[in-house]
Amino acid sequence: MAIVESPANHHQHPHAPSSYYGAPAAGPSGYLEYPKRHPWEIGLLVLVIFSSVVLYLLAFAVVLSGKASFLWLSILATPAVLYLMRGLNYGQQRTNGVKMSPTQFPDGYWLVVEAAQRFGLSEVPDAYVVLGNGLINAFASGHGFRRYVVVYSDLFEIGGQARDPEALAFVIGHEVGHIAAGHASYWRQLSQLAMKIPFLGATLSRSMEYTADNYGYAFRPSGAARTIGVLSAGKYLLRSVSFDGMADRAGSETGFFVWLANMLASHPVNTWRAAALRNRAVAGSLFFRPRQAAPIAPPAPWPPAQNAGWMR
Repeated sequence: MAIVESPANHHQHPHAPSSYYGAPAAGPSGYLEYPKRHPWEIGLLVLVIFSSVVLYLLAFAVVLSGKASFLWLSILATPAVLYLMRGLNYGQQRTNGVKMSPTQFPDGYWLVVEAAQRFGLSEVPDAYVVLGNGLINAFASGHGFRRYVVVYSDLFEIGGQARDPEALAFVIGHEVGHIAAGHASYWRQLSQLAMKIPFLGATLSRSMEYTADNYGYAFRPSGAARTIGVLSAGKYLLRSVSFDGMADRAGSETGFFVWLANMLASHPVNTWRAAALRNRAVAGSLFFRPRQAAPIAPPAPWPPAQNAGWMR
């Protein structure tokens, strides 16, 4: 769905966010933060791409030498396999998921529309709700020129008035942020064959998640604390979780196995993630526990109110 049309051409839907019909609405803190990429992401990506090229060339040389094995052949087959798997995954969402629209899960649909506009996407990604069976998860992917977001049904239960709809908005901003940052591209995923290298791939993945968190925070800063609550204690107990308590423990939980648990994780551990969302002055920690810091004051408005426009 293209979003280059004038908002005046659309009939306002009761579920549509006000920012869809004008300048983007600032978060509850009164400012719009520019979503920054994690400073380590590009460097790590270059290292992973270089390692992947070496693996592809090595596999090609081994196969030409006549010493082919399943391992080396599977590496050479990666482009075709990745294309087929992305297509199959998209087909599964289209046939089994509930597609968000102005009439089905409209609250989620309009959040996707708003996030796509906010981050300068030329088209609104497709968005699907799939059965969660108690699992809290969401992801972004693509096939061909299409990009899409999948939200597990249990996440919509945090959007009820009795819970915290801002947490759902943060999650959707995070996933659309993955698309805006280029993480769902076929060519990018193809170049990340070396993601399976221990520590290297997981560290790049964590940097990408921090980047997506920056997008989620820029979209709905008020949802950051409750999102940590959902990730830590689930959809029913999220309000029982102290966000500051989680962030404080990032600096107090020490030891080799705490470090190892983070280094092996594809996503930042919850305490370190909370610390990064609370202290916006520094990037999320990838290797060592975050330094303790008091919550900082919100930055000056960006962009200036009189020149408000969509963020990218």
